[in-house]
Amino acid sequence: MSKPAILDHPVHALIAERWSPVGFANRSVPPAELRSLLEAARWAPSAYNEQPWAYIVATREEPEAFAQLLGCLVPGNQTWARRAPVLMIGLARTRLARNDKPNRHALHDLGQASALLSVEATARGLQVHQMGGILPGAIASAYDLPQGVEAVTALAVGYPGDPDTLPDALAARDASPRDRAPQRAFVFGAAWGKSWE
Repeated sequence: MSKPAILDHPVHALIAERWSPVGFANRSVPPAELRSLLEAARWAPSAYNEQPWAYIVATREEPEAFAQLLGCLVPGNQTWARRAPVLMIGLARTRLARNDKPNRHALHDLGQASALLSVEATARGLQVHQMGGILPGAIASAYDLPQGVEAVTALAVGYPGDPDTLPDALAARDASPRDRAPQRAFVFGAAWGKSWE
């Protein structure tokens, strides 16, 4: 299933084709493909080249690991994410390795890594649905996270599925048009709220 963005200005096709389905095909993602997604994340830019991101990965081929990671999502996300062939947790090291001071860019840098991972997925016919609905305490406990490592997001990865195989509410969600605020809502010039022309 394809849902290209309706653009106001031209962008690369990979950006226009990237979207976040809740329905995934019942098809495994080969490990080599996952390694390429993670390689794209590896090459994301970061403040001081700290590379503060980390990912925990579980596939449906590993039922116990998959169930553990699925249990770290809020119930609403568990409903549809259980159908994805791959789940990940995105984590950030919140202190700089160079001097142990707070890294105020860590979440931004994790976001950049996940964005590149998503674009690489799109190039390979995969899609990634990133979610904020996680249980950070459950993640910290389940994975014995060290001090200074924060669970930030989860990602469901797979090949887009047929919306007709989903429950009605989820099918409607995947079939609904994509929407974004116009640039005037977030691109400013002389002052906050003053549109940049």
